[in-house]
Amino acid sequence: MRRGEVVDVKGDELSAMRLPKPYYDDGNGIVIYHGDARDILPHLPQVDLVLTDPPYGVDLGSKVNNSRKRIAYTMIEDDEITIQSVVGIVNMARGMAGIVVLTPGVRNLFKYPSPDHVGSFYYPAAVGCNSWGFSCWQPILFYGKDPYGGKGSRPDSYQSVEPAEKNGHPCPKPLGQWSWLMERCSLEHHIILDPFMGSGTTLRAAKDLGRKCIGVEIEEKYCEIAVKRLAQEVLPL
Repeated sequence: MRRGEVVDVKGDELSAMRLPKPYYDDGNGIVIYHGDARDILPHLPQVDLVLTDPPYGVDLGSKVNNSRKRIAYTMIEDDEITIQSVVGIVNMARGMAGIVVLTPGVRNLFKYPSPDHVGSFYYPAAVGCNSWGFSCWQPILFYGKDPYGGKGSRPDSYQSVEPAEKNGHPCPKPLGQWSWLMERCSLEHHIILDPFMGSGTTLRAAKDLGRKCIGVEIEEKYCEIAVKRLAQEVLPL
């Protein structure tokens, strides 16, 4: 389904504002909006969990890195100026959900609001280089209360050697580790929002886990990739 004509939003305060029709809606609670999250989030309902992997602001460009070709985002400059907008969107999202979980990368980690807890993805085989050697982890910032609090302790971190799917996005998340994180920070009835949807890993994981999820993505190319991934049958986890 392609993006449709805009329609009036119901409600007195929002009646003069406009929201695009969904770029994609599977009829079972998986919905994609194509546009700027700053424009779309104010129109969306409250959700239970915001789960996202925002742009890192690390000057990602098209070049060869460690003998591997690296691609860039198609529409945005992945620089420190972008991080200011990203943090603003994260703050908007925190007002929409009781739980917010994000993976901000390391370089700009301390530009995000102070979290309630920090976990990590650990990569024993390393995932790149930094000024102090090999990068073997990625922080997970947790805001809000653990949905499993009082129901038995669970790990706050996850070790992964799973490669990410090569799908045309510069930084796709491995589906297995992202599915673990979604299960860790949400319950079956929860509605999830990803304001930086990218190639749709959050939505793909939600579909496989039977959860409802809204994705917002500014680049139509990545919306197309996400729709193709969602067209697959439910994957075993």
